[in-house]
Amino acid sequence: QFTQQAAAGGSLEGGGASSGEGTAKVEEVEDDDGEVDDSGIEPKDIELVMSQVQCTRSKAVAALKANNNDIVEAIMQLSSS
Repeated sequence: QFTQQAAAGGSLEGGGASSGEGTAKVEEVEDDDGEVDDSGIEPKDIELVMSQVQCTRSKAVAALKANNNDIVEAIMQLSSS
């Protein structure tokens, strides 16, 4: 099971070392459930990331885009932030 630090932790930016070299930083996006540009990303992938790390849709989309639609990397990035 993945930790739910993202649900309890807050923002994606800030201090703290990343767990891997060369990992892309998720740019800060609005946290409301407004329109998110999810073009090029499968809706089921977004839902999977959201359910695993208990994050907003916008954070899931940003993480998937930053990790070239790699679901595992997106989940790991959100879990460690």
